[in-house]
Amino acid sequence: MIGYTTVGTNDLQRAMAFYDALFGSVGIRRLLELPHIAAWGASWSKPMFGVAKPFNGGPATSGNGAMVAMGQRTREKVRRLHGKAIEMGGVDEGPPGLRSADGSQAFYAAYVRDLDGNKLCFYCVGPGEGDTETAARTG
Repeated sequence: MIGYTTVGTNDLQRAMAFYDALFGSVGIRRLLELPHIAAWGASWSKPMFGVAKPFNGGPATSGNGAMVAMGQRTREKVRRLHGKAIEMGGVDEGPPGLRSADGSQAFYAAYVRDLDGNKLCFYCVGPGEGDTETAARTG
């Protein structure tokens, strides 16, 4: 049902460099670039993530309580995205780890804020390596 989601930025070039490197670390590429928005995804037929300068011309601000969660196929990709975001100046909001260890529905996630303060979650669901990890705090 979700076609795409966006977060705001006050510096589109800086945001594009951040997300090109972040998503490139797991094989996702930029699919769209217009003067006020850019978007990344696996293909045009799958949900995309975008970053945009606000249409109304006002400053972009991060929403407290707002978050974009991006599913991954493996826990290793969750860790890689979290680490890459921190490496590029993002802020840790919850390290990679199990949030729920309910067997096949185990929820493994990591949380960061991007350069504009937008909160992101990278997660995967299901059993995988590291099931013995202790549950980390929720994001």
